[in-house]
Amino acid sequence: MRRHRRGIAAGMFIGLVWTIAKVVVPILIQRSIDDGIRGDDSLLGWAFAIAAVGVVSGIATGARRYVAFQNARAVEADFRDQVFTHAQRLHFGFHDRHQTGQLMSRGNTDLQQFQNFITMLPITFANLLTVVLASIVLFARDWQLALAALAGLPLANYFGRKFSQNLHPALTAIQEESAQLASVVEETVAGVRVVKGFGAEQLRFDALAVEADDVRDASLRAARARANFIPALEVVPNIGLIAVLAFGGHKVLDGDLEVGELVLFNIYVVLLIQPLRMLGMIVANFQRATAAGARIAALLDTPIEITSPSSPTPLPQGGDDDSRSIGRIRFKDVDFAYDPTNPVLDGFDLAIEAGESVAIVGATGSGKSTVARLLPRFYDVDAGSILVDGVDVAEADLEELRRAIGLVFEETFLFAASIRDNISFGVPGADLATVERAARLAGAAEFIEQLADGYDTVIGERGFSLSGGQRQRLAIARAIATDPRVLVLDDATSAVDPTKEHEIRDALQEVMHRRTTIVIAHRPATIALADRVVLVDGGRVAAQGTHDELLASSELYREVLAHDDTELPSEDGAP
Repeated sequence: MRRHRRGIAAGMFIGLVWTIAKVVVPILIQRSIDDGIRGDDSLLGWAFAIAAVGVVSGIATGARRYVAFQNARAVEADFRDQVFTHAQRLHFGFHDRHQTGQLMSRGNTDLQQFQNFITMLPITFANLLTVVLASIVLFARDWQLALAALAGLPLANYFGRKFSQNLHPALTAIQEESAQLASVVEETVAGVRVVKGFGAEQLRFDALAVEADDVRDASLRAARARANFIPALEVVPNIGLIAVLAFGGHKVLDGDLEVGELVLFNIYVVLLIQPLRMLGMIVANFQRATAAGARIAALLDTPIEITSPSSPTPLPQGGDDDSRSIGRIRFKDVDFAYDPTNPVLDGFDLAIEAGESVAIVGATGSGKSTVARLLPRFYDVDAGSILVDGVDVAEADLEELRRAIGLVFEETFLFAASIRDNISFGVPGADLATVERAARLAGAAEFIEQLADGYDTVIGERGFSLSGGQRQRLAIARAIATDPRVLVLDDATSAVDPTKEHEIRDALQEVMHRRTTIVIAHRPATIALADRVVLVDGGRVAAQGTHDELLASSELYREVLAHDDTELPSEDGAP
């Protein structure tokens, strides 16, 4: 709001002009009536004056509304950018613990509630100013009649405070329950194939019904609060009107008050009715904004735990004679746990030379995928260090570090965009030749060229219009297009058709040549891509060597491979 203080101040100023115009009109009407009764010939002049002030009031009304919405949308847009940027910068651990629907609710529903509050600021200011100025004029004219006219204000204040106290908890609950509802919808839509595959539509409907009922119950609590207090806020202003007619009428009959003065008091009381009636809506909007603001603030107050250092150490560049002399990796006694009670890596120690390809093998839960996540610093290690070309990843610039590491995960995510845009995602603006080369190396060029629009084909959300193998090949092409110094393949061929897997392996061999590569392997066939095999068990390196060496020397290695139906021929041709 501070960044938009000029626009907000302009809205307040327009509200001031509108208020003054509204407050002046009853005075002009009073003068015209009293002068007319006294026989003055100035009625036409007063009529023109009232018309002129009315025009000013009308223009100010339109301008106030436009500026109010302009400010609200500007603040909302900035706020939305801030929330989105902050959510992207938050560490992976935060996203592991929070539902997507909750974050979407903060970036959508909560921001809309706050935007409504900004819209109401000039209107609220104008209404409050109307009450103040009208009260000043009334007390200046007749303090006794003014007290009668404003007799309902203390009651309005009382009911307003009670309304606020009862409404706030209900509105906070609505925001929370709406976020839960959004989470159910987001999960169901994102996982619709799983839902349909298990015939679980009714199960998800029941989950939605529970959350929808919670939203309904919270909304009804808010409605009951409104039903209890809004009638009082509607009735209270009329107390002043009745008092003015009763007390002021007798003063006119007794000759202590002119008719125009009585009309002025009546008009002011009527003028005050609308601001007092709006008090309930103002309170409700403020309470909604408070609840929404607290939820947004909780997100924005979440510290960004993984950031670039203030003076990052640049990664060394390769020499002209050997561009692949870079890519050395060193894990030095690394400890790490997602949950402090359940360590994943415990003294993990591994050195990978530049240009070397290493397959990391292990049973489920052994920590091999965690190795891939720690290298680009998705998480910070609990102890030890990770070096890339001699630079601790904690001391490197995050953007440079992650550009240097190409990642292909087992779970493939593609954007609802063209194939070309998906492949060039890490290198925006890449020419078609770069995209085609990456697709060819990933074994994706053949099926892409068979599509009606080729590389301009727009794929559906998450790429589900393609087969699993096609999606994974595009993910591999996306990583290749960035030309990283380190390539990480986290079970990257698991969804590929076995009849095509050899094509991808042949293509990857060219990509991996003289490029440091980490292959997180489940399939024994994938291990053939690597120069060296590292067996991980209990968060440590249990053994390492060639495939044949580990087959001969490690029973654990043989057990891990036995879980896969695919057999990898040894170097001498034996299974």
